[in-house]
Amino acid sequence: MHQLKTLALAIATTGLIGLSPFAAYAAEGDTSRELSEARQEGSIWTAIALNRHLNPFPIDVDVENGSAKLTGTVETAVERDLAEQIALGIDGVTQVDNQLTLDPAFAPKASTQPSLAQRFDDATLAATVKSKLLWNSNTEGLDIKVNAANGMLSLTGTAQSAEAKELAGRLAANTDGVREVNNQLSVRATDSTAAKAQNAADDAGLAISDAWITSKVKSSFIYSRNLDGLGISVDTQKGVVSLSGNVLSNAEKQLAIETARNIRGVRSVNADALNVAS
Repeated sequence: MHQLKTLALAIATTGLIGLSPFAAYAAEGDTSRELSEARQEGSIWTAIALNRHLNPFPIDVDVENGSAKLTGTVETAVERDLAEQIALGIDGVTQVDNQLTLDPAFAPKASTQPSLAQRFDDATLAATVKSKLLWNSNTEGLDIKVNAANGMLSLTGTAQSAEAKELAGRLAANTDGVREVNNQLSVRATDSTAAKAQNAADDAGLAISDAWITSKVKSSFIYSRNLDGLGISVDTQKGVVSLSGNVLSNAEKQLAIETARNIRGVRSVNADALNVAS
């Protein structure tokens, strides 16, 4: 993104002072246009930076009167077209002057710092795993921290039992996008029985709506790397979860049942209408 445009905005804004009404009006119009173009440039650059297919490449953006000019180098025509489509998707951009050049031998500069897109993915991944742990009736009480770096996940804190620690690791590993899990949870053996009893009492007294349960079961299916969550329908009535639709194998069906059963507030799971493809 051109730094000259930022400078022009500052000069244009400052220059409004002391101008005649007509000149000030004209200058104000120019400033408004420059601001709009600066926002469009920023939007395009951000979208490119967040795209894992494009963020390794040096791509510059300049917007003038609704036309976005893209310059820089990419490896293939697919990336060149993708950058153009991203630019066209920004509000106010009506055409793209795509001057990106192709260099199949181009090697993006190596960096020890994670890209903006990777940091975004890592933050999303950590939040997803944390949510799954909070929804699960056997891990909700964990004093746990989740950190992600380049798809590598670390779990730190305390678990109420060895089983809870193992379950937390499995929930994390079965999350789409997680490459490896470093489970550093320590087990509080001394108070694990009391903690389990307290969790059971909390669950008994907690009013959890059917809509909440349904949404968490669906989300857990979608987040799972081993389930096609879009092919499974979920309905909850008084804590009883009914699953319907199609799965690819008995193992996938059992995983769906286990995942649903472990969501907080679920009393039982009926999967009679969840069919295994023959």
